[in-house]
Amino acid sequence: MGRTLSSATQLIRHEQDTLAKFRRALRKEDQRAFDDLFRAARYHVAAIAYASHLLPLETMLLAMLIEEHKRVLKLEARLEQTTDATERLDPGCLSLDGSADDLVD
Repeated sequence: MGRTLSSATQLIRHEQDTLAKFRRALRKEDQRAFDDLFRAARYHVAAIAYASHLLPLETMLLAMLIEEHKRVLKLEARLEQTTDATERLDPGCLSLDGSADDLVD
């Protein structure tokens, strides 16, 4: 007969259980962040279920990234609202080469 497929919720729980030793090795604050990421994945359980062509962990990571990016966008919007035009950081003032000279005024 046919084989029953696991639900997206069960897949998320399985991945979280698989990573339990990894989680235990993390510091307490990192464990909280780890748990938050899996909560973010569960928030997108319907999308994970529809993306059946991807591996379960891939869809969970995408869901986590979406939630983190939404947080970044929200923080950027708040920063935009609270800073004056004269106080805004010029995006071109820091280079991507990692030199410390860019951080000195």
